[in-house]
Amino acid sequence: MFRFLHTADIHLDSPLRGLERYEGAPVDELRGATREALRNLVNTAISEGVNFLLIAGDLYDGDWKDYQTGLFFAKEMSKLREAGIRVYIVFGNHDAASQITKKLGNIPSNVHHFSNRKPKTEIIEDLGVAIHGQSFSKRIVTENIAIAYPEAWTGYFNIGLIHTSFTGREGHEPYAPCTMDDLLSKNYDYWALGHVHKREVLHEDPWIIFPGNIQGRHIKEPGPKGCTLVTVRDEGSVVMEHRDLDVLRWELCEVDGSGSQSPEEIIERARFEIRKRVDGNDARPLALRVFISGRCKAHNELTANQERWANEIRAASTDESGGRVWIEKIKINTKSPIDLQKMAERKDPFGSLLRFIREIDLSLAHLGEPSDDVVQIMKFLDGDFVKLKAKLPSDIFQEDELPDFQNPETLRHMLEDVKQMLVSQLLSKGDPR
Repeated sequence: MFRFLHTADIHLDSPLRGLERYEGAPVDELRGATREALRNLVNTAISEGVNFLLIAGDLYDGDWKDYQTGLFFAKEMSKLREAGIRVYIVFGNHDAASQITKKLGNIPSNVHHFSNRKPKTEIIEDLGVAIHGQSFSKRIVTENIAIAYPEAWTGYFNIGLIHTSFTGREGHEPYAPCTMDDLLSKNYDYWALGHVHKREVLHEDPWIIFPGNIQGRHIKEPGPKGCTLVTVRDEGSVVMEHRDLDVLRWELCEVDGSGSQSPEEIIERARFEIRKRVDGNDARPLALRVFISGRCKAHNELTANQERWANEIRAASTDESGGRVWIEKIKINTKSPIDLQKMAERKDPFGSLLRFIREIDLSLAHLGEPSDDVVQIMKFLDGDFVKLKAKLPSDIFQEDELPDFQNPETLRHMLEDVKQMLVSQLLSKGDPR
């Protein structure tokens, strides 16, 4: 029997994004999160008594700012050497040969880097294991490198170590694409994949796995993050287990505000949802994005003074968690309980405005032939609004959240928000007439 850990996408010293601008944010924990997660990986390897560790690309996040990144990694690998644990690495798009200019010549003797020229095979004779792998030579690799991997070695437990987008995954560049048939045709016993940051089991017998990254770096990487522990028994059976490694976890927190009579009631519902996540998180610090939705009477007050109520939720979160939860962002998507269809029938400027917006809605239903009004609006949003965005406070938009103004669906959602905002602002001043 032997055991190994499969990990990928460590992105060592990559910054976590989305919390630094808020009072009380865990800045030190954010800065050191990927290092602490790597320490957890090393400690897990030692405590589980694994024979070797596989890293399937993107160990680094790009060129080092200084040599401290490389020195830290070497120090942790030395701990594995002292424990008799070997390490096998392929480099991916972030740490390709062309991306890393600073290098350390003296790396621990237990660490093996696979060549970027062509697939190579490393044999662990005492375990009867053959590991096949190839690193990226440059950041953008569009060819299918899996095709060139060798056939399985007879009499060995064969592992394919590769950084790949597989058949493509949302949010990930299509690097080194391959198909299921490409991988299965090699007759390997296990494929250790990297590049996709969400854990995914693509196939069983043989196992083909994306372990996900070991530390979420922003709100688009929510949930538990870690590595895969693989046990190969003497009779040849393979057992998979996930091991959490993250030190700060990102989560989405949805609060149903339907029927709420006041913002205070919304705050209590948010407090309840936050408490549930704290109780189920093993004392690990949490970073939450809170979504508040539903039709309710509280809508007008919430949207009329969003800053106040967002900070009320932050205060409730701090109180409920003892400071172990930080709110990354609060999105208020409630709607007025008022019938906008009926209000659009009114014979006043307010009704006229709602009818105009409704006409745009109808135009958007014909996506192939948008009206001139829609075309002009989309041109403004895709051009001038981008310039305007640069002048807005940083917490209005994050770089990875700029809306896709070429997509009519984006405009449709924005128009709905505009209608709700109009109702809230006008009704807050009494009857719109």
